[in-house]
Amino acid sequence: MARRTKEEAAATRDSILDAAEQLFVEQGVSRTTLQHIASAAGVTRGAIYWHFDDKGALFNAMMERATLPFECAFGVLEAAGAVDPLRDLRNFVLEIFRVTEQNPQARRVFEIATLKVEFVGELDAVRVRRRQSQRDWMDHVEGRLRDGIGEGQVRADIDVHLVALGLWSMMDGMIRNWMFEPASFSLLDSGARILDVYLAGLRAS
Repeated sequence: MARRTKEEAAATRDSILDAAEQLFVEQGVSRTTLQHIASAAGVTRGAIYWHFDDKGALFNAMMERATLPFECAFGVLEAAGAVDPLRDLRNFVLEIFRVTEQNPQARRVFEIATLKVEFVGELDAVRVRRRQSQRDWMDHVEGRLRDGIGEGQVRADIDVHLVALGLWSMMDGMIRNWMFEPASFSLLDSGARILDVYLAGLRAS
């Protein structure tokens, strides 16, 4: 009986997080109340407070259970053999585009974290997590660019930090623009074409 109760509590917690995720993406975090979430999840406000101290704690729990597109794609880069660093970077960025376009939960949570939340108070954890994702990105990309320079595949005259920052800005900007109107272009297809132009300028003659 105790095991069943534990499983039921976990199911209730998940249903609350599911409802919050859907409401946050539909109407934004600040305009969503705990009562909205309780009604959507079919529970009482008391049930929410049983699992979460406040809306900030609920929001952070929703973020923690999701893997953002940037984080999903790191495995692709880490598994690559570094035979062709620019090809590895291309596959890395395209995996981010693919996850964003094809994984509904990753897309919803990323949209909430970038477009539907104010980075203040208890919600500042989103900004901190995003900043860490960018730092991880810069470390990985700069490292691959240095590998490419060492192997004579990437131009030796580039500033690897600026190139990595430019690549991040291009990718982040494309995702944001796509999220405003997903039907306007294919993130994966258009992203591949733009990415190829960017990377072509980095390859050594």
